[in-house]
Amino acid sequence: MSKVCDICGKHTVAGRSVSHSHRTVARKFVPNIQRVTIVKDGRKQKMNVCTQCLKSGKLARS
Repeated sequence: MSKVCDICGKHTVAGRSVSHSHRTVARKFVPNIQRVTIVKDGRKQKMNVCTQCLKSGKLARS
């Protein structure tokens, strides 16, 4: 499944985990993407949506 939100475009980004002793390790920050059925233009459609878009009410679930 794609890790990109179809509503806001949020995607995986690269970063670093930094320990208390300041040692760094490369890591990925992956958004919480859910495959949900929504109503768009009067039709049901499955889309990949991040949980923040679901909570904010940017779309109508069926």
